[in-house]
Amino acid sequence: MSLYLKLAWRNIWRNKRRTMITVSSIMFAVVFALFVESIERGAHDLMVDNMTRFHTGYMQVQDYRYKNEPSLDNAFYYDNDISDWIGENGHRIAFAIPRIETYMLAAGEEQTRGAIVMGTDLAGENRLNDLSDRLVEGRFFDSGDATVVLGDGLAHRLELAVGDTLVLLGQGRFGMTASGKFEVAGLIRHPLRDMNNQIVYISLPDAQWMLSAEDHITALLVTPDHVRHTETVAEMLRSGFDNVELRVLTWPEMMPELLEALAFDRASTRVMMVILYVVIGFGIFGTILTMTLERIREFGILLSVGMQRLKLALVVFIETFLISVIGVLTGFVLGFFVILYFHYNPIHLGGDMEAVVQEWGIEPIMPAALAPDIFMWQGMIIFFLATVICLYPGIKIFTLNILNSARN
Repeated sequence: MSLYLKLAWRNIWRNKRRTMITVSSIMFAVVFALFVESIERGAHDLMVDNMTRFHTGYMQVQDYRYKNEPSLDNAFYYDNDISDWIGENGHRIAFAIPRIETYMLAAGEEQTRGAIVMGTDLAGENRLNDLSDRLVEGRFFDSGDATVVLGDGLAHRLELAVGDTLVLLGQGRFGMTASGKFEVAGLIRHPLRDMNNQIVYISLPDAQWMLSAEDHITALLVTPDHVRHTETVAEMLRSGFDNVELRVLTWPEMMPELLEALAFDRASTRVMMVILYVVIGFGIFGTILTMTLERIREFGILLSVGMQRLKLALVVFIETFLISVIGVLTGFVLGFFVILYFHYNPIHLGGDMEAVVQEWGIEPIMPAALAPDIFMWQGMIIFFLATVICLYPGIKIFTLNILNSARN
């Protein structure tokens, strides 16, 4: 076998141009497949990341009635006992953020709009989603200082600016009227367009006071130390809250419509990838076919001087197999740097596509995902295609007419 390997290796580099053309076809096929899969994975990860970081969090602790009836009447009492229990038992919990959320009428001097009022802890929000980095004007509120921060889309609709007064009017707990006047301390640009046009951030104590919900929250957002520990942490919390009227929901349970959209998009991507593999397969086959036809006379001479067809086919298969390995490995290296570049320099969408993407609540960018399984699966598929195609020269050798080939 070592002799066959030596012969195959020498034959590969006997015609460097032909070898480089074949290697290049496999290499660019790998790079293209990696890039397409990475962009698709990156878009999905970005969508999930935006929805979890800026809206639902990775998991929430809620009153068991809140999901079906998201009312302040179904807020739950949040005290130091719950916070301390999570701190003592949640060794895989990075932090937790108490929130109270409701819908209210927001009014400026002349305009009125519906708004999502979110009372929250600013320090926790910054750890979850770097909210302070989204500030475009003014400052953030301090706890209990009777100020708010608006999405700049909502501020534009209400014709409000920093320093103006915002009036909130709605319903508090148990049907009580809730209202308040707050100074606009700052404006943010929320990455989710719907949220940017509706969101009002207020400190948790101010929101609880206005809504007559002292020491109550509608949700406790729990962030694991790593995304892969989400289910583990959720099970731990469920066991801890087994005897109280609280339940734990992970982001897939809170956003089933997002999972359905992602599944549909993956299915369409799989169809596109199958078409891509067919194109790639024919491209590789074209180069292997050309290489084989160029060597028909060589094969005929070798067979005419007594070389066995099986041994010749084995040597040629090893040649094409080594070329496939070189092509896939070089594709990995080049693909890694291409994906790395677009991971840190995502493609920015513009024009109509930007508006469409923002309507879905996604930032108008297309980052590339860096994930080991992308390289593994794409490499395996392309390598399998190349290996199957590499059987063609062997088949040609076994069916070769020696007299006709020698005259070519």
